[in-house]
Amino acid sequence: MSQLKIKEKKNHFAFLGNFITILILVVAIGVCAYAGGNLYKIFSEYKAGTDEYAKISDMVVTEKKADVKDETWVDKETKKKVWTAPIEVDCKKLAQINPDFVGWLYVEALPDISYPMVHYKDNDFYLHRTFEKQDNFAGTIFTDCQNKRNLGDSNTIIYGHNMKNGSMFGQLKQFKQPETIQKSKYIWILTPDEVCKYEIFSCYTAEVGSDTYTLIKGPGKGLVEYAEKMQAKDTLGLTRREFDVKDKVITLSTCTGNEATRYVVQAVKIEP
Repeated sequence: MSQLKIKEKKNHFAFLGNFITILILVVAIGVCAYAGGNLYKIFSEYKAGTDEYAKISDMVVTEKKADVKDETWVDKETKKKVWTAPIEVDCKKLAQINPDFVGWLYVEALPDISYPMVHYKDNDFYLHRTFEKQDNFAGTIFTDCQNKRNLGDSNTIIYGHNMKNGSMFGQLKQFKQPETIQKSKYIWILTPDEVCKYEIFSCYTAEVGSDTYTLIKGPGKGLVEYAEKMQAKDTLGLTRREFDVKDKVITLSTCTGNEATRYVVQAVKIEP
């Protein structure tokens, strides 16, 4: 083979090599740009959701003064004892912003879990819509569509996303650590009509569709049997308590990263 042909062949292979290298580089840049775009979209959506809830909180929530003790007082109109919650919430303003509002959820041990709750005719609408009904993966904290709006059922199920940035129910899994419940075992729900205080009695990982998600409407032995069974699932070794047929339970539920399971925190309403 002549030197000219050998040189032409080498040039041909060099061209192919350069072309393949450039092609790989272009594809890599494209993949990086696509991934970067997705990351930016996710970050922007996280920020939008966090900003909205921070704005709402600033508008309607007032922290309790340090010198005010957590105690009861007698309502002059109803003559009944009521709780003094760690926060005050303008429920009227929240209902004006969104008529689906049913109450403000506040977890004492995890004060970042402080959000408005809604109730709707299905469990899908607020899954990826914020309190102001903006499309956002964070969604809204909401009660099961089959529960009563006024939290009057014997077991009310409350859903929230396990967000990677720790928002919504992203911190709920911290109850897996005993030191979290040692900070406080109380959950508050402030509604337009009542300040409700709940005591946590069980924290555990539940299977999707398990008896944890049993909707119990009215008072009765069914509630006692249910609560005792749920208490037995607790993984923290919390003090066992007795339940009454008239008790009201809330079940906070969030995803775990495993489609087959959810992390659950359950609490029972306590009277002042």
